[in-house]
Amino acid sequence: MRTHAWNPYIAGALTGVLLILSVLVAGQYFGASTTFARTAAKVEAAVGIDTSRIAYFTANGGKYGPDSLPNWQVFFVLGIALGGLAASLASGTFKIQRVPPMWAARFGDRPLWRNLAAFTGGVILIFGARLAGGCPSGHGLSGLAQMAVSGFVALTFFFIGGWVTAKLLYRD
Repeated sequence: MRTHAWNPYIAGALTGVLLILSVLVAGQYFGASTTFARTAAKVEAAVGIDTSRIAYFTANGGKYGPDSLPNWQVFFVLGIALGGLAASLASGTFKIQRVPPMWAARFGDRPLWRNLAAFTGGVILIFGARLAGGCPSGHGLSGLAQMAVSGFVALTFFFIGGWVTAKLLYRD
């Protein structure tokens, strides 16, 4: 069994092959953030919250509303999680740990602060993705595959944002 992480160039090339296959087989480019909005609408409908007057959920004939699930994006998001698990198991890098050492060094070992930091980061990420009309996989990877200028611009700023965030969080 392998005991080291995957080569990022090979993983990137395989991601590119998967994107091409996704377009050829399913006619769909990568994208994941809309799944979270659709799932939220489905949960809200299940607990009796009416989303029928929210423009986002009713636009394009209800394309983004609770009745749009399940769809290919749900399976794409599930595939990301299962694929990550399979890759870590195959590489021998999978392990269950309470807190990653780098995270504990920055935020300590207190669950409240770690959870607040993770939740806040998630809220900021999904807000930004919805504000931008898509996520890094949709704008960046799919945009680059189509040679869209917006894809290059988006991916450039995703990398800059990631670098700035890492510098602010970890400082080293």
